[in-house]
Amino acid sequence: MNTTELLSIVVPCYNEEEVLPIFFNTVQKECNKLKNIDVEFIFVNDGSKDKTLNILRDLAKTYPNTVRYVSFSRNFGKEAGLYAGLQYAKGDYTVVMDADLQDPPEFLDEMLQILRKSNGEIDCVGTRRVTREGEPPIRSFFAQQFYKLINRISDTEIVDGARDFRMMTRQMVDAILSITEYNRFSKGIFSWVGFNTHYLEYKNKERAAGETSWSFWDLFKYSIDGIVAFSDAPLAIASFVGILSFFVAILLAILIILRTIIFDDPTSGWPSLVCIILAIGGMQLFCLGILGKYLGKMFLETKKRPIYIIKEDENSRGDLNG
Repeated sequence: MNTTELLSIVVPCYNEEEVLPIFFNTVQKECNKLKNIDVEFIFVNDGSKDKTLNILRDLAKTYPNTVRYVSFSRNFGKEAGLYAGLQYAKGDYTVVMDADLQDPPEFLDEMLQILRKSNGEIDCVGTRRVTREGEPPIRSFFAQQFYKLINRISDTEIVDGARDFRMMTRQMVDAILSITEYNRFSKGIFSWVGFNTHYLEYKNKERAAGETSWSFWDLFKYSIDGIVAFSDAPLAIASFVGILSFFVAILLAILIILRTIIFDDPTSGWPSLVCIILAIGGMQLFCLGILGKYLGKMFLETKKRPIYIIKEDENSRGDLNG
């Protein structure tokens, strides 16, 4: 079919051998419903340790005009996978999806129609979960608190429940690719670049197969990276803690002097002194930890290392860096 438009579907993959065939068949059926547009799949193998790469090779051979893939030399993380997929996407519209089918592929047609009918007024159609049914309660609780916190301390609004699953125009994708920072937090970058976004809401869905590679600790570290990337409020907190501890120390010193003068009560022994030393030491380490986090991110940025290294794609194998 001769068309002037192309839709690129970017899919980061890490140990997705169980769900990949189901994902491709399901999404392909939905793509067949799309009118007047060609579709390309761009799978990014993020150093998977299972048979994900073999499945991608087979798909590329079976569907040479539809399926493309890139395979990293090791696991660089989902953020690197997203960036690589967007770099390889050629489409007039680009969709980012997870391979676990928690992103409803039936939204693709609606997303495309919204962008087409907007006449350029809408640049992105995103998705957000309105429920977190099926998730562990503690994960849902901390996720909600994260969105509340980051939206209070950051100038960049990050929508609660927003997913990476979204369809973007070429202009917005190019804007995202212009941000070449090493420490990436895509949810924040999607919002920071601006452009008008329309959200589709849906209820949480379970994985179609396999198990998630995101542990609670991984999500916690990811949330910290997001806060550091889009807010300097923790640095202000460190300064506030330092000033507060100074004034508390002055007040305690005055109280001790007054108690000694008025009540002839000498200063208590070592237990109180040890408690004060431990408290102040703890605050100092906390503030140093905040500073260290920002310095560490700056250190990684100044190294100018590639965000990812490609070992293989559907056409070649070798030294392809991004």
